[in-house]
This record gives sequence, C-alpha cells and structure tokens, in this order.
Amino acid sequence: MELHGICPAIATPFTETGAVDFDSYRNLARHLLEGGCHGITLFGIAGEYYKLTEPEEKQLIKITVEECRKAGAASIISISRHATELAVDWARYVESEGADCLMLLPPFFLKPAASGIFDHIRQVGQAVSVPIMVQYAPEQTGVAIDPAMLVQLGQEVENISVFKIENKPSGKYISNLLKASGNKARIFIGNAGFQMIEGLDRGAVGVVPGCSMYDIYLSIYNEYRAGNRAKVFELHNALNAMLNHIRQDVEMIIAYEKKILKRRGIIASDYCRKPTHQPDDIYLSLFDEYYDQIRPYFTESVPQTTPA
Repeated sequence: MELHGICPAIATPFTETGAVDFDSYRNLARHLLEGGCHGITLFGIAGEYYKLTEPEEKQLIKITVEECRKAGAASIISISRHATELAVDWARYVESEGADCLMLLPPFFLKPAASGIFDHIRQVGQAVSVPIMVQYAPEQTGVAIDPAMLVQLGQEVENISVFKIENKPSGKYISNLLKASGNKARIFIGNAGFQMIEGLDRGAVGVVPGCSMYDIYLSIYNEYRAGNRAKVFELHNALNAMLNHIRQDVEMIIAYEKKILKRRGIIASDYCRKPTHQPDDIYLSLFDEYYDQIRPYFTESVPQTTPA
C-alpha cells in the first residue's frame, strides 16, 4: 500500500468517567474513512497515547485495523516505547495484528545520544517488514535528528522509508531530506498542517493532522492536486485561524479537537484524562467564535450520529 494523502492522528474518546469509549472510537474511525481519509494514524501525540493502558491500546489497534481494512485505507500505528527491547516486541505485535505501517517516535526521555536513537530506530525497522514512518517532532521531544541520520537509516533498513516531519520551520528540513535521499523518502507533514502548502510544494506526499477538521484538510489536499491555488489558500487560511487559537500547546489542541468532534456529533464526550488543559471563559468564547467561522467549511456528506 502506497502511503499518501490525509491520514489523521485519531483522538481517543473517553466517557465522562474517564473510560475509553470504544463505541465512539469506532464511530470516529468510520467517519474519517467514509469521509475520504487515506488512512488513520493511531497513538499519535494528539491521541493521548501516554494516558492509555496496554489492554486499551490493543483494543484500539484491533478496531483501527478492522475499519481501515474494510475501507481499503492505511492503518498506521505508532510505536512509542522508550526501551529498544520493548519497542521491538511491541512493533512485532502491532505488525502481527495487521497494521500497514508503523510510525516510530524515537526515544526522548533523558535525551539519549544520537547513536542510541539510531540503533533504536534501526532495530525496530529490522524487526518488522511493514514500512516504518519515523516521526521527527523535536518541539515535543527535545531531541534533534539530522536529515543525514534518517537517510542512513533508510539505506541500511529498506522499510525505513517514510518520515513525518514537524520541526519548526520544517521547509528546508523537508527539502534537505528529499535531496539527500535522492527523492526516495516519502514525507508527511505534521505540526497540525500549519505548513501544509509549503510542505506539498517541497515534495511531501501527505499530511498527518488532527482528526476533528479532517474534511478541510482533505479539501485543501484535493484542491492542491487539482491546481486550484486560490481555493487552497482560502481553505488553509480559514483552518489556520482556528489552529492559531487552539494549538498554543499540545494539551490545548487535544482538548479543543475533542470539543469540535463532540459538536459535530462524532463522539459522545469531549472528556480528556487528567492532567489536561483547563480553559477559562475567554478561551471558550473565542473558540465559539472561531468555530462559527470554520463551520461552513465542514462537509456534512457523511451521516453524523452521536453514539449512545
């Protein structure tokens, strides 16, 4: 399966008491896929992976693979274990469950040396046969990786071939990585798609954004491929106005993504496991205003039913 297009980092819905709401999760996955997404990315930072138990993770993996397989879309499952041995074992498990791609978040706790990061990524790649998407997120992890390291990994391990780039600014990094790889690297844009237009202009093949406004990202992607630059900028400017308010830190965008999903009738609750963003009246009032501005850009072609 050739990875491309809009593959949102899916949220993890919880009930009002903090349990994982698997019914809402399945409804959300189906909504994204029936709405035209090219894949689903599970356990991204936006999915609160760091607040889940292993049994919860396994059930979410099962649902994701099932729904993506039915839709003919890519299931991309993140491997975020910090110990290399655990990451290798978990990667093998996720592959055995049918994932189409593994997104690998390099270890960052206590900031390991470059050699340790290199060996970690290499060993995980060698342990499986599905494509590996290396996630480069220095803002969240505090770990810098030179493009040359990623190219070398791809040369040594064939299935390390996809990269999610979300450093700031990301433009030159994307160009340098593509050039150094002989244009063999397949690059996805992260960072909520703020630099989506520039990333596509530089040769990226897709975006891993949040999931609540997936249809706007799809519209931008499709209009871009059709060459409609004026429409691309109109849509992206409308999207960035909302993102500029809700993405002032990671926990903040997680909370507001869920508020959008709930308002759209896709999940039953916008509960986030604690600790989480605590809005005040001004945050919420501005969110309401931005939501009213962005709402006309949503496509409502997919039936939206709030799970019981």
